[in-house]
Amino acid sequence: RETTGRRGRKDDPLYKHRRALLTRTNFLTDRQKQRLDLLWGTDDDYVALQVTWEFYQDLIGAYGHPDRSRGKKLMSRVIHTLRQGLPEGLEELAQLGRTLWRRRADILAYFDLGASNGPVEAINGRLEHLRGIALGFRNLNHYILRSLVHSGQLQDRINAL
Repeated sequence: RETTGRRGRKDDPLYKHRRALLTRTNFLTDRQKQRLDLLWGTDDDYVALQVTWEFYQDLIGAYGHPDRSRGKKLMSRVIHTLRQGLPEGLEELAQLGRTLWRRRADILAYFDLGASNGPVEAINGRLEHLRGIALGFRNLNHYILRSLVHSGQLQDRINAL
């Protein structure tokens, strides 16, 4: 949008390759690889995108590595590389590097524990949704009933009686 002043269209190079840019390297088809090679080789305007894409591939490669100790080393290397400094024109990537550096202990702890806060966030999301649909209830019993209906536990309560 910044380069063209409008949304992407089918003939815009970046719009054409958006799916390939979001795909892991080992899942790219030969055709997608050829398209990306053409994109990187045709214009110097996409050098910043190429560098950012390669860091993106390194990040998801570290998280997806089957050996956690090796994944931790890869992630640590990416964080230190981003921390050492980047050329001009990569301000967003430099900001990502600063954020990763500040949170490196938390990020690298994933590789030691293998735990994610995804399940906790899923439960929090459901609770927020439940709170949202119960707005306006003044009667606590109605709120409890709506909560049980929404969570699917009303049947258990009826069978317990």
